[in-house]
Amino acid sequence: MRIRALPTALAGAALLLGGGAVLAQIEGGSRGAAPVDSGSAYEVSGVIVDVAGPSADAARYGGWRLAQRKAWVQLSNRLGGGGALVSDGTLDSLVSGIVVENEQIGPQRYVAKLGVLFDRNRAGSLLGISTYADRSQPMLVIPVQWSGGVGQVFEQRTEWQQAWARYRTGNSSIDYVRPSGSGPDALLLNVGQTQRPGRGWWRKIIDQYGASDILVPVVTLYRQWPGGPVIGVFEARHGPDSALIGRFTLRVGTPDGLPQLMDTGVKRIDDLYQQARRNGTLRVDYSLSPPPAPDPIATETVSVDETADANTAVLTGGTGLSITVQFDTPAAAAVTSTEAALRAIPGVRSAATTSLALGGVSLMRVAYDGDPAALKAALEARGYQVFGSGQTIRIRRTAQLLPPDLPADNATTG
Repeated sequence: MRIRALPTALAGAALLLGGGAVLAQIEGGSRGAAPVDSGSAYEVSGVIVDVAGPSADAARYGGWRLAQRKAWVQLSNRLGGGGALVSDGTLDSLVSGIVVENEQIGPQRYVAKLGVLFDRNRAGSLLGISTYADRSQPMLVIPVQWSGGVGQVFEQRTEWQQAWARYRTGNSSIDYVRPSGSGPDALLLNVGQTQRPGRGWWRKIIDQYGASDILVPVVTLYRQWPGGPVIGVFEARHGPDSALIGRFTLRVGTPDGLPQLMDTGVKRIDDLYQQARRNGTLRVDYSLSPPPAPDPIATETVSVDETADANTAVLTGGTGLSITVQFDTPAAAAVTSTEAALRAIPGVRSAATTSLALGGVSLMRVAYDGDPAALKAALEARGYQVFGSGQTIRIRRTAQLLPPDLPADNATTG
């Protein structure tokens, strides 16, 4: 799996409050955690070792060696290789990492619970199996955490998002796209967005992240008393309609066990998603795919006068003249409303946003059958201010002014 991220970041927005300027930044280092890339490795976790040695370093080195051997036997049995051992030198070339889940180091003893990562291609070739992984289409993960009645995704760094970031997905059949929480993630992916079923805006979001569908794992935390047990209610949801795949409850005795609670919840939810994919419950919502292109309409061939202007020849074609329109997008609703206003103008074949900048100026490409001056006049008639000319224009809504007050001497009394 590749870890995908937005190629662009939004800058801060200046808000004028009470005559003073306040700069609001949306980027910061405490909003999320970068996910680990584990798509190219087989993982064997929970390997327990207890090794003694002449020194602490020697005992630890011996423990890691023993963990490699135990993990290889488990992986070989799991993949149908028979569980035969190989030399330590071969294992060194196959192991791509050691994950320390828990360890206790003494002067001459090493006790630990470890995870071992094996290179997928090398291990597969040695075992004589195909390394092809039947995985789902890319799924955008939006981890929602509710605690104290407040829902969060990337507004602040949460234990739930960090658990998804450190979860290794190499053994999963779901191709997760896990945002890191940087840049515009906090604006685009929030609790409110997960509750909006509208497909139009969802298409734009998942296209930015290179995904095909949405997965929304939700956890609701209940604390019995300060320092007491913590109960987590986990839900695996899917799609813009928030379809429920499964639900379960976990509990830890103290807040110190919260990371373990979250890690267990992520593993259980991943199992639910994989099971739903196998039985056909988890399927890609094709309403999130771009609408198909309209069928071409047959038109009569019209001879064009050789002395006609070149622009006239372009306007009589089947695709229309391409015009770039710059427009303000203070919110997501401004995108759909402006596109709808442009499409309502006679002669406009299509109007689609090609560059989105929430809180700034976005770009729209308009295919228009006619003179650009006629499009400018039509926009002005609909209440827009139009700047520029030709095939690049800038539009802005005209401010609606109240009518002037009548003079006092012309006022009438009832």
